[in-house]
Amino acid sequence: MQSAEQIAAGIVAREGGYVNDPDDPGGPTKHGVTLGTMRRLGLDLTGDGQVTTADVRRLTPERAAEIYLDHYYRAPKIDQLPEGLRASVFDMYVNAGSGAVKVLQRLLVEMGQDIQVDGGIGPQTIRAAFAAEAMAAPGLLADAYGIARRNYYYALADARPASRKYARRRDGGKGGWIVRAEEFISPRFHLTEAQHKARVAAWA
Repeated sequence: MQSAEQIAAGIVAREGGYVNDPDDPGGPTKHGVTLGTMRRLGLDLTGDGQVTTADVRRLTPERAAEIYLDHYYRAPKIDQLPEGLRASVFDMYVNAGSGAVKVLQRLLVEMGQDIQVDGGIGPQTIRAAFAAEAMAAPGLLADAYGIARRNYYYALADARPASRKYARRRDGGKGGWIVRAEEFISPRFHLTEAQHKARVAAWA
């Protein structure tokens, strides 16, 4: 099982360097950290009294990993979930925020747990996650979450055509969102290329 630090380093490596994609609502981004996040955290790396694109460009991989650990792992209490869930929820929280927690909470409700779907990890969600894990076969809760995460990305692309390039490559294969989700799912639950292409066939 990877440590939180290893997961954070993997996220930084996967996100890559500076990007300003007009189809990405996050705007200017480096190592996956957006300008909006840096403004919210007051990260004036240039020391000029304001947080701008120049500060995003100055962000180091090490500082980005610290941001993830402090604000996307410990602060939202992902570190208090069952160990098998932490990596996937943490990874998804980086690009979906509280949506990652809502995906988990909806899954727990489907599994019979009585909790609110509010995007926050509190005592009820933590207890429900451990209860669901105890009821399921080893590793199955993490797989179920990964599948729900994959479905979330497909649904997001269904509703927002500009985001489809993140779920489907130009050649029709699996896009980054889907590949990323499946990194946390057992291979037996991965979609085949044919299944993926059937899922996105209705997209223009």
